Amino acid sequence: MLNKYPLWKNLLILVVVALAFIYAAPNLYPPDAAIQVTPARAGAEMSSATLNNVREALDDAGISYFGEEVNGSTALLRLESADAQLPAKAAIQRKLGDEFVVALNLAPTTPDWLVNLGAGPMTLGLDLSGGVHFLMEVDMDEYVSGRITNYREDLRTSLRQEDIKYRRVVVEGTKVRLSFRQEALRSEARTFISRNYPGEFLPQEEEVDGNFDLILMLTEQKIRDFEDYALKQNLMTLRNRVNELGVAEPLVQRQGRNRIVVELPGVQDTAEAKKILGKAANLEFRLEAEPGASRFATEEYSFRDNQNRTARLEKKVITTGDSVTNASSGFDENSFPQVNISLDSKGAARMTQVTKKAVQRRMAVLFVERKPKTTYEMVDGVEQPKTIQVVEKSIISLATIQSVLGSSFRITGLQSAEANELALLLRSGALAAPMDFVEERTVGPSLGAENIEMGARSVMAGLALVLIAMLVFYRAFGFIANIALAVNLVLLVALMSIIGATLTLPGIAGIVLTVGMAVDANVLIFSRIREELKNGRSPQQAIHEGYDRAFLTIFDANLTTLIVAVILFAVGTGPVKGFAVTLSFGILTSMFTAVMVTRAMTNLLYGGRRVERLSIGGKA
Repeated sequence: MLNKYPLWKNLLILVVVALAFIYAAPNLYPPDAAIQVTPARAGAEMSSATLNNVREALDDAGISYFGEEVNGSTALLRLESADAQLPAKAAIQRKLGDEFVVALNLAPTTPDWLVNLGAGPMTLGLDLSGGVHFLMEVDMDEYVSGRITNYREDLRTSLRQEDIKYRRVVVEGTKVRLSFRQEALRSEARTFISRNYPGEFLPQEEEVDGNFDLILMLTEQKIRDFEDYALKQNLMTLRNRVNELGVAEPLVQRQGRNRIVVELPGVQDTAEAKKILGKAANLEFRLEAEPGASRFATEEYSFRDNQNRTARLEKKVITTGDSVTNASSGFDENSFPQVNISLDSKGAARMTQVTKKAVQRRMAVLFVERKPKTTYEMVDGVEQPKTIQVVEKSIISLATIQSVLGSSFRITGLQSAEANELALLLRSGALAAPMDFVEERTVGPSLGAENIEMGARSVMAGLALVLIAMLVFYRAFGFIANIALAVNLVLLVALMSIIGATLTLPGIAGIVLTVGMAVDANVLIFSRIREELKNGRSPQQAIHEGYDRAFLTIFDANLTTLIVAVILFAVGTGPVKGFAVTLSFGILTSMFTAVMVTRAMTNLLYGGRRVERLSIGGKA
């Protein structure tokens, strides 16, 4: 029978539409502004005493909160408005100190029954809903100082290899001072340095206390090169860490000479993001000092898991985390956490060279962490926070070397959460230079709330005009097309919510284009039905032929657009990809609604009965 769908096809359409409404529904529930508190050290738990301190801090500051949630090491408190986030963060951080990370967050309000079905809201880009903004400053002074210290060690080794005898090599700020007993030795050293370090130093000569000194000062260009390298390396490391966090369409870019902007849309665990992004953790591998070793060549450190236990280590570092090419967390044969380490060729050669002569000696893995320490001082009668950076070194493992080590080995002595965090930090790369958070805030829409509101009004006005036009020109069929158009938008939102796609302003442009294509498909079908009616077909035949003959045209048009969308997704980045994803899904949903949904509704309205006239406008 013409224009009748079998029962299974109608049920399939109903099921698809019902699921679309369910999975699109979470977008009707906007998130609450919240504050998240997490211990700075991985693996630590949130105690009731800490939670009481958080409550007291908010009560003392007169900030209202609700919906308190504690999950393991994380506490989340919802606030009445986003304006209260920054004052709440400052009050809690003042109360808890530097042992906890306090971060801004957005807490979902999706009902539990939807969450249990796996439904969640669509992720919005920074240009629509904003997100978390971090401004980080690279400590260039410390980085350049570290590079100059490396020069001192390199110069000592090189001069010894060239048999150029020196009295001492010391670092003085941004300069390296080499002292010689004879002027001829100084001249020989200057010639050697000019030949092997071209364009890196501005040499000056002095005579102090009978010594012939050569002062090496880094050139401005070399300092600039160091700074550029540190910033580029930190940018790459931050991007790797953001990728490890799974953030959708983040922004990580350079700002000025020594700052980096990180913007994270749709991040649920901002405290963890802040902790991972800013952590300047590294490793040092050192041998345990032998009995009777000079105290000038050794240093004493405490253990990370027991501050009362200490060990004395050699100052000389075998290799560092900079040589790590891969790191993964796991468990050893006794089910204790471990980190599996792979070194590059340089680090592996150094490790082999040292451990070959140190079998049965103990080697320590030193965890080097740069942590903020906040103090408060009165400025013009107002208490202001002042943050300084403190470097802490602690031993996480001290084990006997049973055989010569090479490019692969493992580290034990960590908790499970610490092993996971250390593996992530090493895997994403060490920061070339330490960084400080100089600003943290939630960001509004980058185009401005007023502009977005005007844009939304324009879209709604355009949709309203399209709906009215369809009703005017195609009567009952126009009403069917309008319902299908609404279903199309619900399907599109549901698909993007299910896969966790990020909706940006270009994505909205893709939705608008999808609406146009969906309406265009219906116009083609309805125009074809009108033509069939003019050619003398009966209403039932006209409907059947109209849908069948318009399908190929609609399919060809959508297929070519889909190919373009796939290419855009493959070669594009950021907003271009967002546009491509939205357009691709829109093409699929518009094909489904324009061909199947409208056909099912038309069949229910006209199919299986005698029809004298169709309400389709024109002269039908």
